[in-house]
Order: sequence, then structure tokens, then C-alpha cells
Amino acid sequence: MHIASDGHEIHGWQDFANCLGVDPDLFFPERGASTREAKEVCRGCEVRGDCLEYALANGEKFGIWGGMSERERRRVRRQRALARRSAGA
Repeated sequence: MHIASDGHEIHGWQDFANCLGVDPDLFFPERGASTREAKEVCRGCEVRGDCLEYALANGEKFGIWGGMSERERRRVRRQRALARRSAGA
């Protein structure tokens, strides 16, 4: 939550996330550990897309964001880069 200059509360997407209040360590598992529990928290989250876009825009390299692992986010970035290149061709 943020406070606007007029004193009103502005709620960011994080305020509506399923993971709010969940131990952050769940979303940063050790290498080779299961990501299933973290992804389960993300499943059905109303701001999952916002979370994923935040991670992609900010180059988050670690953890589960928007229900995706680092490897899955890299795949999305590659696909988007290819789509941009082919659209510009």
C-alpha cells in the first residue's frame, strides 16, 4: 500500500497477492528443491499476471514470480524477444 499526496491509500497489486503473509523462503527454494508448494500459492491468485510482469520487467533472476520459475521466465523472455524481432521484420 502507498499513500498518495492527497492522503488516500493506493493499493498496489502486491496488496492483493495470495502470497501476502506467506514465508518468503517458500518462493526461493534451494537449487533442485521442489517449487510445487510455491506455485500452488500462485495458482488462482488474482494478481498473478501483475507479479509475472513485474518480475520480467525488473529482471528477477531468482525465485517463483507469477507462478513461474527462473527457467520458465527465461523462456517467456526469449519468446517475447523473438516475437518482437519477427514483428519488426
